[in-house]
Amino acid sequence: MSFVAVPQGSDFPIENLPYGVFSTAANPTARIGVAIGEKILDLSALVSFYPENVRNALQATVLNDLMSLGCDAWAEVRRITKELLLEGSPLHKDAALQARALVAQSDAKMHLPANIGDYTDFYSSIHHATNVGVMFRGKENALMPNWKHLPVGYHGRASSVVVSGTPIRRPYGQTLPVDGADPAFGPCRLFDFELEMAFFVGGPPTELGQRVSVRDAAKRVFGFVLMNDWSARDIQKWEYVPLGPFTAKNLGTSISPWIVPVAALEPFLVDNFPQDPKPFPYLQHEQKFNFDIKLEVDIKPKDTGVATTVCRSNYRNLYWTALQQIAHHTVTGCNLKPGDLMASGTISGDASDSFGSMLELSWKGTKPVPLGGGESRKFLQDNDEVVIRGYCSADGLRIGFGSCVGVVLPATPFE
Repeated sequence: MSFVAVPQGSDFPIENLPYGVFSTAANPTARIGVAIGEKILDLSALVSFYPENVRNALQATVLNDLMSLGCDAWAEVRRITKELLLEGSPLHKDAALQARALVAQSDAKMHLPANIGDYTDFYSSIHHATNVGVMFRGKENALMPNWKHLPVGYHGRASSVVVSGTPIRRPYGQTLPVDGADPAFGPCRLFDFELEMAFFVGGPPTELGQRVSVRDAAKRVFGFVLMNDWSARDIQKWEYVPLGPFTAKNLGTSISPWIVPVAALEPFLVDNFPQDPKPFPYLQHEQKFNFDIKLEVDIKPKDTGVATTVCRSNYRNLYWTALQQIAHHTVTGCNLKPGDLMASGTISGDASDSFGSMLELSWKGTKPVPLGGGESRKFLQDNDEVVIRGYCSADGLRIGFGSCVGVVLPATPFE
């Protein structure tokens, strides 16, 4: 048992121990911590308990150095951290050290957990890809011919990835309100959330030309976060041909502050999504790397302050695993760096209330989505707050991710 009290239903029991980067008013230096109940364990205050090879990494202001040390070091840090939190540990017996090392989450400011060098967004939910395909191409051509043969993805904008709580401003851009007419320029009218998850890449940097095999890819997954990959649908529709998403997707991507390690998710492993046809050998793996992570999205308008859950989905709906995403990403010899971020793409289920975007929930704006307080939405309006939550639960154990929150600000007038 942990000597730190963990409230019933907390996302952060001792079996979780997610990593984050935080600061406080009393100590504005960003530092690495682990969530336990309603507290943060400041690892920089406890480095003497850890092996010398990880001490510098635990005193850094971001997690990249720890990520680079690899999975054996991650396991050792996790083991020692758990032991420090147990009743009877040296930390339990030292009240002065506890006062320095344990910080209330309510007193902390959370930061981006890593310097994100590169960000890749995949398109790995078969239900989402099918829904979008039906809308724009019809049932007969819903999935593009390549979709079941490779994990489709694109390179996103790392500089605009922000931590939960950062407001997102409605963008300006070019749109085509009437097919066949001239384009227009102005604020996005079809602003959307995208329910996603992402993982941070770990291990030493790879060299250009070096592949990571699907068998070794699990050693490269440091941990998972929630993600809202905000999307300007009307801008995207006009600009994405022929090279794909650009300004419709570079306006902001929100992630949750806590990185849940793979070790915490292992009790919730489920079978990988059945794949037919069988992919090429470089993408085949028997190892389970799919997880029963329950996902929810709330929308809360400012005027009513009433939050409505509009989506309930699950990570297990992904067709392509994180291991396949890594193997495909590097099959060309593309090099990886610790702190790279790879996202799932919108995670939709097969039921109408499990669709992971307003584009799907409103079916391209043809069906209003009812909200509490008598309101409804087809797409997001200014000052709407979007809250994404995720957690695993079974047999009394709950492993959670906290939340990923963002408010839509009005567009800045264009001179």
